[in-house]
Amino acid sequence: MSRVAGRHVVLGVSGGIACYKSCVVARRLTEAGAEVEAVLTAAAAEFVGPVTFEALTGRAAITSLWQPGRALDHVRLGREAELIVVAPATAHLLARVALGLADDFLTALLLARRAPLLMCPAMNDQMYAHPETQSNLALLRSRGVHLLGPVTGPLARGEGAGPGRMVEPEEIVAHAERLLRTAAPWQGRRALVTAGPTRERLDPVRVLTNRSSGRMGYALARDAWLRGAEVTLVSGPTTLEPPPGVEMVRVESTAEMAAAVAEALPLADLLLMAAAPADYRPGAPLQEKARRADGALKLDLEPTRDILAESLPKRKKGAVVVGFALETGDPVASAQVKLKAKQLDLVIANDATERGAGPEVLTNRVTVVGKGGAEALPLMSKEEVAEAILDRVQELLSKRG
Repeated sequence: MSRVAGRHVVLGVSGGIACYKSCVVARRLTEAGAEVEAVLTAAAAEFVGPVTFEALTGRAAITSLWQPGRALDHVRLGREAELIVVAPATAHLLARVALGLADDFLTALLLARRAPLLMCPAMNDQMYAHPETQSNLALLRSRGVHLLGPVTGPLARGEGAGPGRMVEPEEIVAHAERLLRTAAPWQGRRALVTAGPTRERLDPVRVLTNRSSGRMGYALARDAWLRGAEVTLVSGPTTLEPPPGVEMVRVESTAEMAAAVAEALPLADLLLMAAAPADYRPGAPLQEKARRADGALKLDLEPTRDILAESLPKRKKGAVVVGFALETGDPVASAQVKLKAKQLDLVIANDATERGAGPEVLTNRVTVVGKGGAEALPLMSKEEVAEAILDRVQELLSKRG
């Protein structure tokens, strides 16, 4: 969220039950360091008072064109705002904006704006499905308005659970951060990221797997998306929530991960192989559950497919390829071997035995190994490590055009 700090964001709020979520959006953006000004329609102020938004943002909320001292503020904000977020955007507001009306502060501001506009529709499912609403949404989209949602889920009490629910505040804030990167360096690029462990079937109830949590890969996918890339995340089994905006492909075994990577690889400008696929699998999985009473169990294990090596002939020309090496002993030496053998641009090496790094923790200490040498990074959160890695990837992408 560091790129939100100091940025000027206007949060427009129209009158719907989802207004309570707008308070969380205001809080999250403010906590991230953004300068947030809330603009409420008259109907929105009936749901959540302007004092609430003032308390959350530290700035007086605007509710009317006729407030003393606000005579030209819709023009000022239209010129100064770096991003305008409207959440919720009711069916009524969407219609007024589509028609170009300017009968209150918020709609006047939207006519005077220069900044990107992110609108988050929220309404009853029948109102959302109405042809007029769909026509208005299509018109706004054609004008370059960014529309986020709605999603399917519980609506007002007794109103069912069809599409019409506003997206959650965390997703709105993530999209706001992406849009604030006005010169997002990876717009038009495609990133393919792998994450998590794989599982190899031993019998109908048991698997062979490893301790990977998937956090590193998920952090990389999120940061690549925030930089403007279209991201495909191929994930083994994890308990993590999918990053916003990414295309999720869920797999179980190493063979399934290899197939998913092979399908997406030809279009990928960037391949980040952060997953920890199993290196071995049972040669002949048992068809019945193995029982302790049957005595000792002996396994014949065979190597799984080497996904990174198999990617060599399928890589897009000019693609940046990053491998990961979680090792014991000398991780940097192992990374240097992998760098050359698999024709990689970077290998991210770390020691599986180091306290506070590796799997099942929130932090990591890595060494970035490239053709020009090795760069050791300090212990950081995995989100910070992801950002540091992609800063170096960005340098490589910029050199390749």
